[in-house]
Amino acid sequence: MLDTHAKFPIGQVVRHKRFGFRGVIYDVDPEFANTEEWYQSIPAEMRPRKDQPFYHLFAENHDKTPYIAYVSEQNLEPEDPDIPVNHPAIAEYFVGMEGGVYRPRQKAN
Repeated sequence: MLDTHAKFPIGQVVRHKRFGFRGVIYDVDPEFANTEEWYQSIPAEMRPRKDQPFYHLFAENHDKTPYIAYVSEQNLEPEDPDIPVNHPAIAEYFVGMEGGVYRPRQKAN
């Protein structure tokens, strides 16, 4: 059965369970919405199910290098929000932290 209810909200700080990188969620797809080529590039034994939410992250690796990540819900866990994620795009999307979650900027109409 397809479960498209996202466990994590936009603005939450998360960590990848397997690779340990951290990030801030800035968008959510209710199910896999990337290319088949991207999906097939993941080794078969590590490939996540497509029928779950996938999260777009402003991420940083262990060296604090920023990048964009696309991660399945099964591979994420909550992370300590008191340690900031250093990604230059965070200031464009969020106005600051409130209650342990980054607060999204209001979109102009």
